[in-house]
Amino acid sequence: MSSQALTNRSISSNSSSSLVVSITKILQSLKPIFPYNNRINAPLNIESLSQFSPHLNPTLVIEVINNQTNPYHALLFFRWASIPFPNPANYSHNFSCYIAMVDLLLSHRLFTTATLFLQSHNMFSDFMISKLIKAFGVEHNIRGAIDLFHQAKVVAKDCNCISSLNSLLGVLTRANRIKLASAIFYQVAEEGIIRLDVITYTTMIRGYCKVGKIEDAQKLFDKMPCRPNKITYNTLLHGFCKMGMMVEARQIVDKMLMNQDCLPDLVAYTTLVDGYCKKGDMEKAMMCLDEMVGQGFEPNSITYNAIVNGFCLIGKVDEAKKMMTKMRLDGVKDNVVTHTSLLRGFCIVGRLDEAVTHLKDMISLGVKPDVQTYGLLVDEFCKLRKAYEAIALLRDMVERSINPSVSSFNAVLKVLVESGELNEAVLLLNWMREIGCAPNYLSYLTVIPSLSKTGRRVQQVEELVNYMLQEGHKLDRYMYSCLTMMYSECGELETASQVFGDALRGGYLINLDSFEAFVEGLCLKGMTSYAEQHAQELFKRCSDTQLDRYQHVLNKLKSKYSGQKWKD
Repeated sequence: MSSQALTNRSISSNSSSSLVVSITKILQSLKPIFPYNNRINAPLNIESLSQFSPHLNPTLVIEVINNQTNPYHALLFFRWASIPFPNPANYSHNFSCYIAMVDLLLSHRLFTTATLFLQSHNMFSDFMISKLIKAFGVEHNIRGAIDLFHQAKVVAKDCNCISSLNSLLGVLTRANRIKLASAIFYQVAEEGIIRLDVITYTTMIRGYCKVGKIEDAQKLFDKMPCRPNKITYNTLLHGFCKMGMMVEARQIVDKMLMNQDCLPDLVAYTTLVDGYCKKGDMEKAMMCLDEMVGQGFEPNSITYNAIVNGFCLIGKVDEAKKMMTKMRLDGVKDNVVTHTSLLRGFCIVGRLDEAVTHLKDMISLGVKPDVQTYGLLVDEFCKLRKAYEAIALLRDMVERSINPSVSSFNAVLKVLVESGELNEAVLLLNWMREIGCAPNYLSYLTVIPSLSKTGRRVQQVEELVNYMLQEGHKLDRYMYSCLTMMYSECGELETASQVFGDALRGGYLINLDSFEAFVEGLCLKGMTSYAEQHAQELFKRCSDTQLDRYQHVLNKLKSKYSGQKWKD
């Protein structure tokens, strides 16, 4: 028996997965197609791949494509399999193969390559263009998505590029470009060429609801020429609940009850329950829950969590605890959302000690608290000016590999600074960087000005300012003013002058108090001409109103130091 026959017998006995592995190994040894070009249909004979020709089928081809980490290897294989040699099984790609190839290219952000691929294979259809539009949307390339839609209008048969239109509207609404989406929607509707469907209207309704234009959503819903489906109803229902318009939300559910094709489901009832809970109307929320059960739907964790949170928001924590017990008895597992709602409830009614105890209990039960859970307690301790208890929570978070939020740190920093605990504030700010939680501008703004006012912490201020600048933050008018004041009062007038000049060059005018301290500091050193020169530079950048105030300060100092020789 020949070696080729032995090879064929071995291959035929292999599973599909082993074929994929074998083909992939060969592909990785070949030079991939790069860049992609329009000669894709040119003959491509790869002798090492010919042994797999008898086994070619769409399933195998798709598996090979999906197994490639280098998309150009996948293109190479696709090109060879398009016209395999030999081809005993008369293999040809089906539509799913093209989809797999395009999906792989788009996943690697090879948009131009994917476009050329489709065009060269005469597959530049409405469906495929819609995939490209979605991919452009992920990259926030709105202009490119719109251009593709216009191309779809040209290539689509009868110009009915509904998939491309729906994808474009989806991209625009997700990007909150609702005005542009609305303009395109109504233009297409007026042209009457593309047959709009329920997806088109639902997408626009969702977009209007997302940006709070609930009246526009309602009008469009009422004027739909096609029948709304369950998703359409639920979208509008969610919009009403989000706006707290519970009367209108209830009417939507009532309309669904009269439509046998779109009866309210678990999603609809849970949305309605959540809406009532957020409004604090727990009586109607419970009535809706009973109706939901009566319709044969079992509440899930989202439903129960909405009710637990609703009771907590109105301070009925004990009722919330009873609901969590019922939740467990009904076989629905409580989770971190459930317990975080209870913690919020304890904080609302001022039962902080119980909140801390409950945090320990949930941990002992195996429920892992998250950033939001801890954040609630940190904020509550800060409201009570208990900074060190809040810091203990932050340390507990880090020990449990939970990264505290910058906002939690900022809340603690504010309490420390207002309590005069500046050393602790600096230590906490430094610890933030140590654990990889980068301070934001507010973090530095909370600490630096207070440090600068002490007159004894210049080095600490300079270190923090350097960290701040290294991390990409910029000084603003208030920060420049604080630094100018600090250096002026410490007698470091040369540095104060540099900061003053940097502020002006950055387009900022230091405030009046800092200006007065700076000018007076120069006068006390006998540098009156220098003070006048700086003042004139500032005056050039003042508005008329500002000029009067700064000029008044300068005149006051001129009068005070009349013994000094001023420059005319």
